[in-house]
Amino acid sequence: MAPQLFPPDPRFTTDSERVVWERLRQSLNPADTILANYRLTDSHKDHEADLIVVAPDVGIIIIEVKGAGTAYRDGQWSRRYDGREQPIHPVTQARDMRYALQRYIESDPRWLAGSHGKVRFAHSVVLPFTPLPCNFEAAECPRWMIHDKDDLARLAERLADIPLGFETHRIPPDVDDCELIVEILTGKGIEVIAGVEDASAERAERANRLTQEQDLILSVTRLLRRVEIRGGAGSGKTVLALTQARQLSQGRNDRRPERVALLCYSIGLANYFRREVASWQRKHRPAFVGTFESLANLWGIPSGSRDDPLFWEEKLPSLMAERAADLPPGHRFDSFVVDEAQDFAESWWRPLIAALRDDEEGGLFLYSDENQRLFNRFGRPPVPLIPLVLDHNLRNTRQIAEVFRPLAPSRMRLEGGDGPEVAHIPASPEHALDAADDQVEALLDEGWAPGSIALLTTGARHPEQKSLQDLHGQDGYWDCFQEDEVFYGHVLGFKGLERRAVVLCVNEDGTRQRFKERIYVGLSRATDRLIVVGDLEAIGRADGEVARNLARSSC
Repeated sequence: MAPQLFPPDPRFTTDSERVVWERLRQSLNPADTILANYRLTDSHKDHEADLIVVAPDVGIIIIEVKGAGTAYRDGQWSRRYDGREQPIHPVTQARDMRYALQRYIESDPRWLAGSHGKVRFAHSVVLPFTPLPCNFEAAECPRWMIHDKDDLARLAERLADIPLGFETHRIPPDVDDCELIVEILTGKGIEVIAGVEDASAERAERANRLTQEQDLILSVTRLLRRVEIRGGAGSGKTVLALTQARQLSQGRNDRRPERVALLCYSIGLANYFRREVASWQRKHRPAFVGTFESLANLWGIPSGSRDDPLFWEEKLPSLMAERAADLPPGHRFDSFVVDEAQDFAESWWRPLIAALRDDEEGGLFLYSDENQRLFNRFGRPPVPLIPLVLDHNLRNTRQIAEVFRPLAPSRMRLEGGDGPEVAHIPASPEHALDAADDQVEALLDEGWAPGSIALLTTGARHPEQKSLQDLHGQDGYWDCFQEDEVFYGHVLGFKGLERRAVVLCVNEDGTRQRFKERIYVGLSRATDRLIVVGDLEAIGRADGEVARNLARSSC
């Protein structure tokens, strides 16, 4: 029998970690446990262990794995990245995690409540592809603590061979100790009482983890430089765009860090991007995050009137192309990541390509959904793009996705889990706003937090939205999205964004241009609870099947 595995089939970023995990899985005892990619945060810093082995009669062993290219000279570890040697600290990493884990376990109430003594913790470094000289010895890491390529066949045996004189004030844990330690580390035995938003939080966490297909797409794009990733609403495009911008900025798979611009059209989505990026380590952040317009402002080009389409379609991109041609090397970009790329006009791509350090090999990574094209702009970059398709929905519950699926660009696999049924409240365009306000109150009565609710209109803006925009301006208005209050918005500005519970107010008769696209965006903004207020005949002008889906849930 194999040892216990947490998780059963972990994802590894390097082959070296996978090789060591496989070797331990094949050679450890059934009573042992392997935890992979374990993260622990305490008051000091964030810690991470490649592997943790919990073994009765041995100890809790933290393992740091380093792959090919690892070297040790004059007391300093290093590894070759992008043709250069950079210092690394594998022993320090493992040792810090060891003491952090020890503090974490020994301060847990379950451990304190029992008669558990001070058990043995140890740390170790494994170099599965690197041979060490026979006389290797380091002050911080004696030979029994480090295991090289030739030790791999006996790795489990070597990990268990801890010298008798090591931490004599601590004893090897017994089976009961190890069972409790695994319970503490994996969160077993914790019970919670479900609330109205708890299932929503669980679905959100699942959706935030990239699926195998999405992970594969990002792996593919690491080898390509001109890509368009297409997917319907809820397919995770925005999460992927953020992840890709971060990976390019920090450098991965022996690629140097890039100077990246993360772009979109809408102010609301740009505001969300900036907030997310602000939580990252500084060295992982893109060089620029914002709208096409704010990039022009960065280059010293002022914005024009919102009522002057010639400025936005012709004059602004022409000015930006001129400015981009004169950018010094340090102000150019290695890659552009563009979310909601279908909103970009054809003329907008020329200044972006001109701002690349390499106009032939520079990265263009586009995320788009043609069925969410809400503006009368059409155009694609004047360079070949390799299309990749996301064909599943992660963000919305199955009940919500079923309603808008007829509007999606392709057949979707629904993987967002189950949730409440979608509700339809009949109302004429003239009375839809009042009815929608009533449904916001109903959601609050159900137990949804105000900050989880949005009321979105397809026609005229809600009076509360007008008031906030007049009071705070556009940027200040979008800051309100982060407050723990009900958000009032329009589907035109809400693309790429979401809230757990949405009241979609169809306050128009369905005859205006691009109504179908507005309905599609509006129906897909709720992750968990959707209430549609409006006239079915009007909604049917967008799509008859959508109207029939809603008719089955009319109140």
